[in-house]
Amino acid sequence: QVQLLESGGGLVQAGGSLRLSCAASGRTFSNNAMGWFRQAPGKEREFVAAINWSGGITNYADSVKGRFTVSRDNAKNTVYLQMNNLKPEDTAVYYCAARFHSLTASRPDDYDCWGQGTQVTVSS
Repeated sequence: QVQLLESGGGLVQAGGSLRLSCAASGRTFSNNAMGWFRQAPGKEREFVAAINWSGGITNYADSVKGRFTVSRDNAKNTVYLQMNNLKPEDTAVYYCAARFHSLTASRPDDYDCWGQGTQVTVSS
């Protein structure tokens, strides 16, 4: 198993930036692809970004492409989501997820472990 703990959420004005972190413990982190998802009130959980085991392959939802960057530091067992030019529609609980596979995926069902989530609120 992998335990995941997100941090870095908060309240920010539109146009601002936040960096989310997800610290992993347990199962060997470097073998896992990692993903970020978000869920706004009344909406389904949606894919935001994913990164493969080495960090060499990343994928993004169209809504965040060019504004968000996913990265990882396997030595620190941590994955990051840098969010720039935030918009009110980015407001959601953001979840980190681990996949027991080296390649990325965009469906929640493809991921095996989830963090508890961190709230991101963007004011207009």
